[in-house]
Amino acid sequence: MRVFVTGASGWIGSAVVPELVAAGHQVTGLARSDASAAAVEAAGAAVVRGGIEDLDILRDAAAASDAVVHLAFRHDIAFSGGFAEAVGSDAAAIGALGEGLPDGGALTIAGGILGLAHDGVPATERDVPAADSMAAGRQASATAALALAPRLRSSVVRLSPTVHGEGDGGFVPTLIAAARGRGVAGYLGDGGTRWTAVHRSDAARLFRLAIEVAPAGSVLHAVDDEGVRIREIAEVIGRHLDIPVQQVAPEDAGEQFGFLAGFVTLDSPASSAITREVTGWSPSGPGLLEDLDKGHYFDEAAGSKYV
Repeated sequence: MRVFVTGASGWIGSAVVPELVAAGHQVTGLARSDASAAAVEAAGAAVVRGGIEDLDILRDAAAASDAVVHLAFRHDIAFSGGFAEAVGSDAAAIGALGEGLPDGGALTIAGGILGLAHDGVPATERDVPAADSMAAGRQASATAALALAPRLRSSVVRLSPTVHGEGDGGFVPTLIAAARGRGVAGYLGDGGTRWTAVHRSDAARLFRLAIEVAPAGSVLHAVDDEGVRIREIAEVIGRHLDIPVQQVAPEDAGEQFGFLAGFVTLDSPASSAITREVTGWSPSGPGLLEDLDKGHYFDEAAGSKYV
C-alpha cells in the first residue's frame, strides 16, 4: 500500500516508518523541519513538507495514498495551556485526511489509555472514557476518526502511557529525573496504582496491522503489560540510582513528581485481548520493568522531553 504517516519522525513514528517499509509498503512521511525530513528519508520514506495545521497538504497527501497513519499532535500548544485548541486542530486534521483518502482506504490514529479504567477494573477496547476522565481529553479525535467508517476502514490505536525503549523521553524518564533531583524514588499511598506499558517496536507493529487488517471502526489497545504498579517502577529506579524508595505524602506530590503528580494517582490497567484476537498482534519486546533493568534509562545522556 501507499501509506502516508504524520508524526513520521517522532518517538512512535520513527519506529512505524521502518516497520511499514520492511513490510513492503511505499511510505511518505510528513515533516515540518529539515531535520525531520532528513530523518524520514533516512528511514526509507519519501517526504511531504508541512504541519498538521496545513489541511490542504494533508488532504492532497491522503488522496495520493491507500492508507494513513496519523500520529502527529500539537503538543507545543497542548503543553502551553491550549489543550482544547490542540484537540480541535487534531480533529480538523483527521477530517482533512478522511476527505482525501479514497473510498475503502485505511486510516488509523493514535489515542490514549491513561484514565480509561473504572474502579480498578482493566479497561477493554469496548470501554468509552467517562466525560470527566483524562482519557476523554482526545475523545473528539477518536470520534472523528471512527465516524469515517464504513466508507473508510478507520481505527484508533490507544497507546499505553509508557511506550518504552531506548531513546524514550516520556513519562518514565520524567519519573527518573524527578527521583534523581529529589534523591528519593517515590510513590503515593501504597504505590499500587497501575500503568499499562508497551515496547515501542510492538506499538509500531500494531499500527501496521491496524491499516492492514483491522475492521472498520475498530478500537485497539497497544498494551503488553496490563498494569505495572508505580511502586514497582520506583523500586527499579531506586535500585539503579542507589537512592531510597519511599512513600511520598500527598501534599508533597507536586514537589516530588511535578506535572506527573496527577498521573501517578491514576489506576489505569487495561487489556488488549480483543486487539490480539482481531489483528493477530503478539507483543515480543521486553516488558517495562525488564527494559528498565537493562540500564539504558539511567545513562546521563538519557532524559525526559518534559524537563
